[in-house]
Amino acid sequence: MTNPVETAKKIVLHIFLISVVFVILFWGNTRFRQHQQFSVGEQALARRDVSAAISGYASAIHMYTPGSSCVNTAAVRLWSLGENLEQAGDTERALIAYRSLRSSFYAIRGLTNPGTEWIARCDRKLTKLTSNSSSPTKSSNPNQQF
Repeated sequence: MTNPVETAKKIVLHIFLISVVFVILFWGNTRFRQHQQFSVGEQALARRDVSAAISGYASAIHMYTPGSSCVNTAAVRLWSLGENLEQAGDTERALIAYRSLRSSFYAIRGLTNPGTEWIARCDRKLTKLTSNSSSPTKSSNPNQQF
């Protein structure tokens, strides 16, 4: 006859091990997709496809994994893209870049709040750019390449 305590211990151990394997697989898949989306952003930027670059970098941030340098690098790229568009006089697409950066970090909030400094920077930039919204923009077509 089996001991009920030993059986319960085995069940708990199996549940724990299955849970650990699930978390590792989920984390690994998310990290893999994060790097894929970052590569999409890099390739799009190399082609000068601003819309696809913004989308790729924002998607990489959405696939947040703790400790990944890819998230911060994608944020830096989005910020730089926004600044370059702003300096080129393309306020409309600069706003898209800053809003994408901000909303990406809002989307990953949970038990922790990563990216609070990026959100604050974007809020300041968006306030500045939208207060100057009466100025004309360079492009009214967001898919136009620069």
